[in-house]
Amino acid sequence: MTDAEARAKADLVEYLDAARDAVLWKLDGLPEFDLRRPMTPTGTNLLGVLKHLSHVEAGYLGDTFGRPFGEPMPGDAPGDSVHADMFATADESAEDIRALAQRARVHGDATIAALSLDAEGRVPWWPEDRNQVTLHAVLVRLVGEWNRHAGHVDILRELIDGEVGYRPANDNLPPDDEADWPAYVASLQSIADRFR
Repeated sequence: MTDAEARAKADLVEYLDAARDAVLWKLDGLPEFDLRRPMTPTGTNLLGVLKHLSHVEAGYLGDTFGRPFGEPMPGDAPGDSVHADMFATADESAEDIRALAQRARVHGDATIAALSLDAEGRVPWWPEDRNQVTLHAVLVRLVGEWNRHAGHVDILRELIDGEVGYRPANDNLPPDDEADWPAYVASLQSIADRFR
């Protein structure tokens, strides 16, 4: 592997890890109820997002490259609900879902370490005419997938208890921001109301 390839791979892993860590952090300190409760009309919930991302990562960095994850994933068995990877069952604890995410991450990291960015794979659930991929393409997709859902988790967490931020030491708000949030939101609502 050239230095440029190693840097490119390291960059992708850095962004993937940042998104993985952000999602996990957003689940910290919440009771099981808040982790499980549906927050949108389609049932989006914090544990469900993490479970879904674990499923996605296990597939893309597993079967796609002939490196099966080694344990059944929700939604893969005949008869499973199409939503099986989007919520924690009553028999699954938050720690169970976190442990699943950690196992998927370790497995994914092993795949990333073992393969070059140009290693070829096949995404079994994609149409035949476009299911050939490289590790590079899969990593770009996973960075996008984790970050897309990290945004969902950001919003859910803010709705639950007002916690905001990019990481524990960075709330990603302007420095010395002492905004009166209710007044700010009211001003935005006033502007929006003009367009009813």
